[in-house]
Amino acid sequence: MRNWMTALAILLFVGGALFFALGPQRTTTITLTFHAKMGDHPLVFDEFVYENPAGRGTFRVRDFRLYLSNLTLSQDGALFAEPDSYHLLRFDNPETTHSIRLNDIPLSSIEHIRFMIGVDPEANGSIQARGDLDPNSQMAWNWEVGYKFVVMEGTLRIGEEVSPLVYHVGFSENAREVDIQLPPDIVVEGDVDLHMNVDVAKLFDGPTQVDLRMLSSVKFNREDAAMLADNYAVMITPMFK
Repeated sequence: MRNWMTALAILLFVGGALFFALGPQRTTTITLTFHAKMGDHPLVFDEFVYENPAGRGTFRVRDFRLYLSNLTLSQDGALFAEPDSYHLLRFDNPETTHSIRLNDIPLSSIEHIRFMIGVDPEANGSIQARGDLDPNSQMAWNWEVGYKFVVMEGTLRIGEEVSPLVYHVGFSENAREVDIQLPPDIVVEGDVDLHMNVDVAKLFDGPTQVDLRMLSSVKFNREDAAMLADNYAVMITPMFK
């Protein structure tokens, strides 16, 4: 009995010493706020205020949504991967923003924020609901298993002629990875707010410039979808204050 009590006392002493020496692990809360823009200005819905990038006419945006997934934060090889990391970004609010809050980040600093525009192949081929993925939602295809990664709908006006614009981009091969590198003077401690620009103009005026009159709809054509995916790959950029 005396030996058992002595061992227990030693164990408690060592445990207490380690607790006070190491202390509780510090964590950070990070809020990522995405700002929908058209160029340098906040996105405006339902108004004919945007020029056709490669042709005649003006267009308006009625709806714009996208999936962001596989969100990770890294520091010197240490990695935090958000579980069930599938977010549907919507901007139909007065601020045209969408925020993602990440709690209990066990990193003392962050060098890279990485994510995917779209859905990874495993989740895209599954009917399991996780995060914001819902196989019964409007972002799911109704002709096969999978999701629309980016949706933009609107209207093009040329003179008196008005025609619909419908861009639903999916297919697993069109997921695009984005790597945001934080500058060294960004302090990551306590509650941190980081901001990103989502430039909708890049969807039609990125590596490839699109005439909306000639390409007014993209749904099932894999070549057209891949072209728009290469454009939206450069759509999200950091906005550091």
